[in-house]
Amino acid sequence: MAERGGEDSKERVSMELSDEVFKAMEVGLAFRDYNGRISSMDFHSRATNYLVTASDDESIRLYDIQNSVCLKTINSKKYGVDLVCFTDNPTVVLYSSKNGWDESLRLLSLNDNKYLRYFKGHHDRVVCLSLCPGRETFMSGSLDRTVLLWDPRADKAQGLLRVQGRPAVSFDEQGMIFGVAFGGAIRLFDSRFYEKGPFEVFYVGEEESEANVLKFSNDGTQMLLTTTEGHVYILDSFHGTPVNTFKVKPVLSDGGTLEASFSPDGAYVVSGSGDGSVYAWNVKNGKVACWGSTDSEPPMIKWAPGSLMFLTGSSELSFWVPDLSKLSSFAGIK
Repeated sequence: MAERGGEDSKERVSMELSDEVFKAMEVGLAFRDYNGRISSMDFHSRATNYLVTASDDESIRLYDIQNSVCLKTINSKKYGVDLVCFTDNPTVVLYSSKNGWDESLRLLSLNDNKYLRYFKGHHDRVVCLSLCPGRETFMSGSLDRTVLLWDPRADKAQGLLRVQGRPAVSFDEQGMIFGVAFGGAIRLFDSRFYEKGPFEVFYVGEEESEANVLKFSNDGTQMLLTTTEGHVYILDSFHGTPVNTFKVKPVLSDGGTLEASFSPDGAYVVSGSGDGSVYAWNVKNGKVACWGSTDSEPPMIKWAPGSLMFLTGSSELSFWVPDLSKLSSFAGIK
């Protein structure tokens, strides 16, 4: 069931993201019908009103966030489901299993609940997925210490990179570059000539803990890297120079992931924490807000594209929006 709160969702105002707006954020809508923790979320790159989630209750759910409705629920009882992401087609998703005996990736049609292709190659849990924007390519990283590159039209991997540790991977928004993080460093590859090895290696502080999530800002000028020790690093994508470093509680559970997300303009980062809290950071100036939680694991976090809204996923799916009554610039608006 979805529960609403806060301001009238039909009200349309013009507002820019600021520290004040962040401090006014609260949960405006929540879906509380999950029977397990949400393990992954993804927005479609073009049909940005579509959101897909994966949960420990072995379900994949498709939402229309513009109309605040769950369009479809598909169960994956045989294989379980851990990570999920959209393909270029908003009715087709790619997902990893969570059953401990089959680490294949699956291409699933949401229209008729049919598998279109299996991708076999990993021998341990897949911990990261990234699709190349506008190209027929995606990457997967696994605890088997490999990163595989795939063409969705072929069953077998088209490329293999070996890593020393848990990898985090991401394509940039142009699809020309991808990053692979492990062992305290981010390695950047030209996606057309990845066989030649990385063209840049950026060392991140003195980090020795496992990489969790790697992401590029929308304009490609910044990267963020989270680690199990609770660090959120922001770096300049071109030179690898540190922009800022934020610290939250470490991830305590073996399967937990510390996730963070850039705002659309790249000026802010929203991150989870090992104690279940949610933090908002001004990339240049530091902490803006923190919201506590009774949870004990970091939530999944995704910023809604082109919107003043971010989502968190834990045992429920929550939509965070600014409460206009708390903003001095909108005081008195009816």
